[in-house]
Amino acid sequence: LQAAKTMLTMVMLLMVPTSLCAHNHERDHGDSRLVRVLVLLPADRARLFSQARVRPAIEYARESVTGNATLLPGHRFSIHFADSGCGNEALFSAVDFYTEHGAPHLILGPACEYAAAPVARLAVHWGVPMVSAGALASGFSSKDEYQTLTRVAPAYAQLGALFLAMFRRFSWSGASLIYNDDMKERDCFFTVEGIHQTFAKQHRGFELQPFSFDSEHQDLDFGEMLEGVVLSGHAVVIICAGADSVREILLEAHRKGMTGGDHVFFNIELFNSTQYGEGAAR
Repeated sequence: LQAAKTMLTMVMLLMVPTSLCAHNHERDHGDSRLVRVLVLLPADRARLFSQARVRPAIEYARESVTGNATLLPGHRFSIHFADSGCGNEALFSAVDFYTEHGAPHLILGPACEYAAAPVARLAVHWGVPMVSAGALASGFSSKDEYQTLTRVAPAYAQLGALFLAMFRRFSWSGASLIYNDDMKERDCFFTVEGIHQTFAKQHRGFELQPFSFDSEHQDLDFGEMLEGVVLSGHAVVIICAGADSVREILLEAHRKGMTGGDHVFFNIELFNSTQYGEGAAR
């Protein structure tokens, strides 16, 4: 939490002055020293990046800046929290804020991919900085499209770099990717995409075989899926799914004799995903 507080303080110091200069021509309701900060985060407390969890760090950052006479002297911060959900709610909240207050000087969040993408494009149109601890999909690395976006967490491509280093270390040539694609937030899809794109950029040929499933709308047959893994000849299996699905996959792998040392299983824990509850395995 202390690291998050310090980081947010630095964000306000480094990004707000530039944004203020860029928007000094806009309506400020008579106060040119008022800094408008729009925080777009889920109201759902179950999410790691919920408003309730992040608000203390943001308030600490504001107090740190306003309490120091040498940091942005004379400026006041108006911080507005709005529910981003994990979809279009974030864009609607941003537009509503603009209608009432004008463009913000700084946007914090959203974290979910489908919420962050339209807001990040809007931030470019407004010319304001946007800082997110999410937006980890590979597409957000494009500075042509997301010019004002700063991500403060490792992108999924960095996870791909980790696996790439392990593949080189142990001379692995390929892997099977088993992941849940719920067609909603698609956390696992974007995670696997980051791994796949990292490997695809390498000159040495690595073969990655994807196996996707939908845990909600599909009769699952993990046995048939694992038979495909065996036929692929890959000793490495990378799994991204909910806790119960991971348990069922590993139990089925054990029944098929795949846990005797011939295969290596990696389970990707998505720290910001709704996929993980307690789970039967816990």
